[in-house]
Amino acid sequence: MEFVPGKFNQPECRVADGRALSDLVDEQNASRADAPTAHPQLDRLIRTIWRLRQPDGCPWDREQTHASITVNMVEEAYEAVDAIDEHDTAHLCEELGDVLEQVLLHAQMAADAGEFDIDDVARGLNEKLVRRHPHVFGDLAAAVDGAAPTGYDEARPDGVAADAPAVLDIWDDVKRLEREARGELSGAEAGLLDSVPASLPALMQAQKISKRAAKAGFEWETTADVWDKVAEERTEFEAEEPGSDAAAAEFGDLLFALVNVARKEGIDAEEALAASNRKFRRRWARIEEAARAEGRAADDLSTAELNELWERAKAEEKPAR
Repeated sequence: MEFVPGKFNQPECRVADGRALSDLVDEQNASRADAPTAHPQLDRLIRTIWRLRQPDGCPWDREQTHASITVNMVEEAYEAVDAIDEHDTAHLCEELGDVLEQVLLHAQMAADAGEFDIDDVARGLNEKLVRRHPHVFGDLAAAVDGAAPTGYDEARPDGVAADAPAVLDIWDDVKRLEREARGELSGAEAGLLDSVPASLPALMQAQKISKRAAKAGFEWETTADVWDKVAEERTEFEAEEPGSDAAAAEFGDLLFALVNVARKEGIDAEEALAASNRKFRRRWARIEEAARAEGRAADDLSTAELNELWERAKAEEKPAR
């Protein structure tokens, strides 16, 4: 099996007889009992999005570009995450629909420009998923070829993922092979962090950057060593003029060091901070509720009163013994 350039310069896996591995995988998947086969509602939705972009469609939808609705994609994704965090299944169903609308609208814009369409999007994603799961589909490629698949062996010689972290390692390895197939890792173009999106939220970027640097050997031996780094960065921050650009830079270094503490401890810093945000919101809501019960507003309370209500909200959250 080999990687060959695809329609949009994405590697495509083909086996010895020239067939696409994704086609073989789909044949196998479709043969399973209860495998999904038809989604008429999805076709109806695609047609609706298409209609909105027609000359007699919606003026707003016709005027949009990829750039003009970028923020919509981000906002809808975060609203879906909120629904997940709230364990609100009905709301999640709705928000996933809004995310899907953004995907279909961008695909229709590209189709209108003659660039690609939703089938190209789906095809590319399917082929990527097959490539990046050799621990699931590699045996099929090997059976067709009569030998272990090239590239997949490089990703993991045994072809087996022992656990979820091992799967993430395989994913990263196959991504590297894909980039090699596209010629992106030759000479000066090679870069450990090149594929970390600069548009990611800063905390997510810090996690991905630190993880990749650690895999390359740029790592502390123990968590205690990272805490020492945190202390060092705090000292440097406190030495700068309050409110200065230098202080802001040092504070960024302090945050980055804390992200590495989380990584060493197996904690997702983004999820941990999101949980703390939810906890603060929940407790503050209790403060406002208590203030209203007294006919007052939270901002009318003294610091001592706010602290008292905060401690009360904390106590209410503790499980009964």
